[in-house]
Amino acid sequence: MVEATRAAVVGREREAEIVAAALAAGRNLLLEGPPGTGKTTLLRALAAGAGVGLVLVEGNAELTPARLVGHHDPSRVLTEDYRPDNFVPGPLCRAMTTGALLYVEELNRVPEETLNVLLGVLSEREMHIPRYGVVPAAATFRLIAAMNPYDAVGTARVSPALYDRSCRVAMRYQDESTEAAIVTRVAPGPPALVLRAVRAVQMTREHPDLRIGSSVRGAIDTVLVAAELIAVRGEAAVSERTGQDAARTALSGKVTVQEGCPRSVDEIIEEIWIKADPGKR
Repeated sequence: MVEATRAAVVGREREAEIVAAALAAGRNLLLEGPPGTGKTTLLRALAAGAGVGLVLVEGNAELTPARLVGHHDPSRVLTEDYRPDNFVPGPLCRAMTTGALLYVEELNRVPEETLNVLLGVLSEREMHIPRYGVVPAAATFRLIAAMNPYDAVGTARVSPALYDRSCRVAMRYQDESTEAAIVTRVAPGPPALVLRAVRAVQMTREHPDLRIGSSVRGAIDTVLVAAELIAVRGEAAVSERTGQDAARTALSGKVTVQEGCPRSVDEIIEEIWIKADPGKR
């Protein structure tokens, strides 16, 4: 299972080993970390290596129990009444019956009544659906939930009961060389540009005027946009103007300015891009 991650994921060997061990031990998992730290990529690789499916669910306030579990087809209920064959399985039901990994993103945005459904499944490894019956969990079914503990907007505190029934793995941002390797794999570019883009996104995470910084996706987008701008502008290499434009385009929507900050996001990105120049260190 772990071997499958090495071709798909840069770094994360330790996390891959821990996640694989926890899943093999029959445990459910909570992955804590900011967006863009490779959680989904890691799970896809582990699921493929284990030969099990991966069912993804986006956690938000609209994820009701019916959307997670499933529902009876209303049009068929009108003509046939409630029957097992007019039940439409939701992602939880599908994952339980097929033995897949159920991956719920942004768990701390999920309504409490939906979390209670998940708690029941974790406790009993089966689910009772009214007018349908009992759905047992296949042996390989696991719940893996992800959340960003640093984002308090629109989120709720996760119940200690869910932590008690799960193991926790922290997924933090990776170091400069690893993030540069990630960017190079996805968006090959001049080493100096890749390094500057990575340093820029890492600086956004520590900047006093930014509440939320960018993930490595910001560096990937910077390199990709810069490569296309070179072609559009007929440049032989990335000029300072082109780099600034690419960084502003790639990063301005991925960061959040501190409330009350008098500066615009573009001004902050321009300052960061200048400071990220490897030649000025």
